[in-house]
Amino acid sequence: MTTTTTSLAEEILELKKERRAVILAHHYQESEIQELADVIGDSLELSRKAQQYDGDVIAFCGVWFMAETAKILNPDRTVIVPDKDAGCSLVDSCPVEQVRAFKHRYPDHVVVAYINTSAAVKAESDIICTSRNAVQVVQSIPADKPILFLPDINLGNYVKKETGRENIRIWQGACIVHATFAARKLTQARAEHPNALVAAHPECPPDVLKMADYIGSTSGIIDWCVTHSHDEFIVMTESGVQHSLHRRAPGKKFYFVHNENCNCSECPYMKRNSLEKLRDCLQTLEPRMELSREIMERARRPIDAMLALK
Repeated sequence: MTTTTTSLAEEILELKKERRAVILAHHYQESEIQELADVIGDSLELSRKAQQYDGDVIAFCGVWFMAETAKILNPDRTVIVPDKDAGCSLVDSCPVEQVRAFKHRYPDHVVVAYINTSAAVKAESDIICTSRNAVQVVQSIPADKPILFLPDINLGNYVKKETGRENIRIWQGACIVHATFAARKLTQARAEHPNALVAAHPECPPDVLKMADYIGSTSGIIDWCVTHSHDEFIVMTESGVQHSLHRRAPGKKFYFVHNENCNCSECPYMKRNSLEKLRDCLQTLEPRMELSREIMERARRPIDAMLALK
């Protein structure tokens, strides 16, 4: 760390103590934020682990919908974020008004909402899923029940393929990072690293997933790469996972494929957060997540329905 970074880190840790706060960091955050976090993980995983900590404040270093979920699961605690404009293309692709219109037209459909949705959309849903358990969630629904899966088209198509469900409608949303990974670039990476295995997130396009040795959530990818006997991997997800991969498996090699949007594999929303913004939000307790009790209660029900699955 530079002197400035060290000073900021010290300020943050002091403020964390004063505010009785827990710092949560998604795997896609910058390394210096992850190094200060009490917990590093996927979005729902972080919100649930926050329940295990005492304290008054949850500082969620991720994107806005994740802070909403943290508030839903921790309704009596103050939830703050470093940058309110840290959004998500999947959330943007799925306005609650359109979901309500679909439900009005097709009231017989079971609405399965990916965790990457707004609190308002969760409140309109029957059950939530994550990239780790999406297949299991869909399999839990009676075969004769038609399903609306939202909002990620690639995850939806992956689930449809794995479950064999034909009566599933899939929303047309996509992650701006995963959806722009190109199969031709993965082919090139495999040629450059012929001994490497491929781990891919199910939000990637189908032609990328066909080449994967493992398909799973961000935490699943990390666990698989760390515990596998192999020592070289091409990782098809956001490059922030390098922090956990190198920390947990320092002797292994990890390669990342650049997507079509930029010469990188980074989420621009996740990278809006910084140490300066984290310090500021702990000082001011703003931006603060505020949700109505009604929305929190309605959004909690489909989350509980998922958590009830064995």
